[in-house]
Amino acid sequence: MRIVITGATGNVGTALLDALEPGDDLVGLARRLPDTTAEPYRRAGWRAVDVGVPGADRELTDLFESADAVVHLAWAISPVRGDPPMWRTNDHGTRHVLSAAAAARVPHLVVASSVAAYGPAPRWEKVPEAHPCTGIAHSAYSRGKAALETLLDRFEERHPEVGVARLRPCAILHRRAAGEFARWLLDPVVPARLVGGRGLPVPLWTDLRAQIVHTSDVAEAIRLILDARFTGPVNLAAPEVLDADALAAVLGGARLPVPKPLVQVAARAAWWTGALPLHPGWLELADRAALADTTLAETALGWQPRYDAASALAELVAGLRSGAGAASAPLAPPRRDGALARLRSLTRIGPSHQSQS
Repeated sequence: MRIVITGATGNVGTALLDALEPGDDLVGLARRLPDTTAEPYRRAGWRAVDVGVPGADRELTDLFESADAVVHLAWAISPVRGDPPMWRTNDHGTRHVLSAAAAARVPHLVVASSVAAYGPAPRWEKVPEAHPCTGIAHSAYSRGKAALETLLDRFEERHPEVGVARLRPCAILHRRAAGEFARWLLDPVVPARLVGGRGLPVPLWTDLRAQIVHTSDVAEAIRLILDARFTGPVNLAAPEVLDADALAAVLGGARLPVPKPLVQVAARAAWWTGALPLHPGWLELADRAALADTTLAETALGWQPRYDAASALAELVAGLRSGAGAASAPLAPPRRDGALARLRSLTRIGPSHQSQS
């Protein structure tokens, strides 16, 4: 198969290069190219493409010609202040990909959505793919994924000749993604090696719950979707749901019971001052995101995750402590500049990352 992958240097894209068959003709697209001599990036041919810029649809149409499938993974999740605006990459970029897929007559399109697209649901109830994709009001990521679902609805109405599969995974974690998560969550004030330390108190509210899926299990689901020419939405998550105590046991070992409003106030202050990149909108999403029922993935695709939720989280924690990463800009290990760089970063005025309000 000739498979074109947008966002091929990210967490899922990197794992997908590992998962696809050696005989596949892979074309990786990314705004910043990886080290193409390193594994797994040497497996693909590469083109530097920013899907969000005006006119990108014309370039993408040429690149999509004769493709058996396009896997659209390009998405700005928590960009720094100087990166292109999220809406430009996520909305304009997706529109360009869809326009190019139709113009190039791509037969199969696989798009990364998210369980974040779902509206609120009963806290401990797992929802199927028919649950409404109305999003969570105070999360830009959630609203963006809900808008993506609407774009795909309209695209399918206009182009029934293109088979569209929609991935709806929960939090996707992997050791190799540690550099990316360090920049999203911790950099520059908190040394990543503190995460997972047995003496680290973890401030979490009592009724928090979370689903997690390992990145390689998501990549395997995409491989199965491509092989089966599957169309439609499909949830992806490890079967276990982790409560606050289980999360704390992996992240540090001691949960500090704190009301959610207090955590949000502290997170907002840290974000506004630039002390931490984590916007409180992520806490709202973590608290209110629906839990996913994965029966369809198991029955229609034969998908069985190899990693449980705690193991996937533990891998990420180990990666954070060791400075793990990969040879691409999104996954590069965090710079080890020490205390001087952290002090220098504190002189910055204002948030380091774009708002998730």
